[in-house]
Amino acid sequence: MNNKYLLVSPCRNESAYMRITLDSVVNQSVQPDSWVIVDDGSTDETPKILAEYAEKYPFIKIITRENRGHRSVGPGVIEAFYHGYDQVDVSQFDYVCKFDLDLDLPPKYFEILIERMQQNPRIGTCSGKAYFRDKKTGELISEKCGDEMSVGMTKFYRRTCFEAIGGFVRQVMWDGIDCHKCRQMGWIAVSWDEPDLRFIHLRPMGSSQQGIVTGRMRHGFGQYFMGTGLTYMTASSIFRMLHPPYFLGGAAMWWGYVKSMLQGKPRFDDKELVRFINKYQWQCLLKGKTKATEELNAQQAKVWDQQYA
Repeated sequence: MNNKYLLVSPCRNESAYMRITLDSVVNQSVQPDSWVIVDDGSTDETPKILAEYAEKYPFIKIITRENRGHRSVGPGVIEAFYHGYDQVDVSQFDYVCKFDLDLDLPPKYFEILIERMQQNPRIGTCSGKAYFRDKKTGELISEKCGDEMSVGMTKFYRRTCFEAIGGFVRQVMWDGIDCHKCRQMGWIAVSWDEPDLRFIHLRPMGSSQQGIVTGRMRHGFGQYFMGTGLTYMTASSIFRMLHPPYFLGGAAMWWGYVKSMLQGKPRFDDKELVRFINKYQWQCLLKGKTKATEELNAQQAKVWDQQYA
């Protein structure tokens, strides 16, 4: 194999943004070896646009699922991802990426990610950083994803790592649990905020169908499900209040968590991983996230060495 990478894109009614995304991928300095796009029951112009690009670019394969009505944002997206992923012989690829169809990538995005992973074999998953454009000023604003996570809209994975962690859980917090599982097994999860790795998220985090409040409350429930403690969640919500959409976004996250707690909703059943997450989160509160992550990655190196060195 020669650094071959696979993109899998679940999509549903993406016609407003997808041409920008499609163009930014086909114009990459290193194109994907295969791009499986799962049309999850679109009712707009999505199928027509996909057919147009698939005819022009042989590495694009379209898989269609029938419209089943409402799709739950977390589990539904991952179900659609696996509907495509499971139809591919992934052993042909060195890297796999769950990739959304509402992004505008810089031209060397995937080339740089592959280079970074070649330089450090412990990097299991990585990404650049998401920005969105302010509707009033046109200014690009960071979505403030931590450096210890690969972002959910472009989850670029070393295939061996993806298989080792068991892939994505089919729950709302799939894009947080996976990075913690990576660290637990000795892999490194990371994202970089550099000009050549900054991409535009055309539909910002938490701005999905029902709006920002619903999206941020969903994130709060996701944190509750993952096992995050109330103290850490409160600190995280306060941090979010310092960035757009400011108080509203942070308060909605916190209430989504507390509401789930009061309702006694079920939580993630991997108790060992939850303990690992809680210990890490306390270290983040005590030492700062950067130092806590550096120390944990150094500590977990022996776990990776035992398996892969």
